[in-house]
Amino acid sequence: MTTATLLTPASTSAKPEGRPAGLVARADERSYIRILVVLDTTVLILALLIGYVSRFGNEEPSGSKIPYVLVAPGLVLAWLVSLKALGCYDDRVIGYGADEYRRVSTASLRLAGAIAIAGYIADVAVSRGFLGMSFAVGTVGLEVVRFAARKRLHRARSRGAGWSRKVLVVGGTAHVLELVQTLRREPYAGYQVVGACIPDALLAPVAQRLGDVPVVGSFRGIPEAATAIGADTVAVTASGELTATRLRRLGWQLEGTGIDLVVAPALTDVAGPRIHTRPVAGLPLIHVEAPEFRGARKLVKGFVDRSVSSMALLALLPLIAVIALAIKLDSRGPVLFRQVRVGRGGQEFGVFKFRTMVVNADVLLGELAARNETDGLMFKMRDDPRVTRVGRLLRKWSLDELPQLVNVLLGQMSLVGPRPPLPSEVARYDGDVARRLLVKPGMTGLWQVSGRSDLSWEDGIRLDLYYVENWSLAADLTILWKTFGAVLKSRGAY
Repeated sequence: MTTATLLTPASTSAKPEGRPAGLVARADERSYIRILVVLDTTVLILALLIGYVSRFGNEEPSGSKIPYVLVAPGLVLAWLVSLKALGCYDDRVIGYGADEYRRVSTASLRLAGAIAIAGYIADVAVSRGFLGMSFAVGTVGLEVVRFAARKRLHRARSRGAGWSRKVLVVGGTAHVLELVQTLRREPYAGYQVVGACIPDALLAPVAQRLGDVPVVGSFRGIPEAATAIGADTVAVTASGELTATRLRRLGWQLEGTGIDLVVAPALTDVAGPRIHTRPVAGLPLIHVEAPEFRGARKLVKGFVDRSVSSMALLALLPLIAVIALAIKLDSRGPVLFRQVRVGRGGQEFGVFKFRTMVVNADVLLGELAARNETDGLMFKMRDDPRVTRVGRLLRKWSLDELPQLVNVLLGQMSLVGPRPPLPSEVARYDGDVARRLLVKPGMTGLWQVSGRSDLSWEDGIRLDLYYVENWSLAADLTILWKTFGAVLKSRGAY
């Protein structure tokens, strides 16, 4: 039996006969994959045309014996085979996560290397300019269409449509509820819970529900329950009654049904690069590396922060001057607002922002405390009367945070990191929340690209802690890219 961790679908070895529920539920999935193949083929044809025109123009290549009219179709076919061979159409990676993009780039680079080596050995003089331009345009184009297709899929999933896995969750009640909540937190991931199976001892004589999830059976009839509700995935979470032997037999029972088996370990909020699975004595042991808070990667992160912030400050000087003038003309008070925040290791520093409120905003806060619209330790109001006219515009587009580039340049903040907290908030931190202070606070972060002020206090803390435990340079680049979209849409900005 092949199982997977962290909700990665496992493959089944046998093919189902007839039309079981699992196969019927995957019609949309197959349609999505066919669309990807069509899009990829279109991109590759255009890439080769661009490569040919950029190298030879509209004329036939003089003195060349290479039949490019035959080379191009062969190259498209080889490229598609390379994508298929590296699992770029595997339902376990498409639609969610960074692995899809990595596989597309790897497939393209490997094919380019193989063609270069084969051309050298066979002494075939295919134009390097043609190949170089074609592979550059093709690789970028493949990533772009994958991104666009994924975004459309995510929007459909968020509306309850689109291709999603129908999941039957199996485990103890507390763990089932926790897994359901986790899956629903990100509906665009494509896991739609349609039912639950709980231990026999917890079953009642009448129909049960865990929240709004119907209980459709016990551990004795998991395959039958999955077929009855049209589930194509069984997600197993923790339960004392679900032993290793019972789980292995469940894998055997699901063979030939078209239903995938996934295992959700109790380990949560740990990113893939820190997780390594090692089989020991027949057990797939999960090794979790400790989070990295110092070392070479931290030095690189600091260098990138200072370099980018200095260039950004120079490029944005005209905009900063316009904003400063608008603030000065709009209301009485200074242009910049300096507020004490807490950084890495609990060190306090003054964070710079454009002033968006009236000068006596702190005095008025006590009168507005009862109108706080968020839970937790922060104060937020959608229609805060202390915010000025220019301030509302600056907050909508997050322009009030541009002066924090100075804090980044001084090494007090990072471009990406947890939200910088107030000393009053830190004073009420418990042991877990205090882990936010292990890294520098950031101008943007997971909280920024996930809803900002629309997030609950609990969700904001969860995202900050996830970043602290799993930060990477690649993740920072992804967050910076997503920040532009979040700012343009003004999500949670008030």
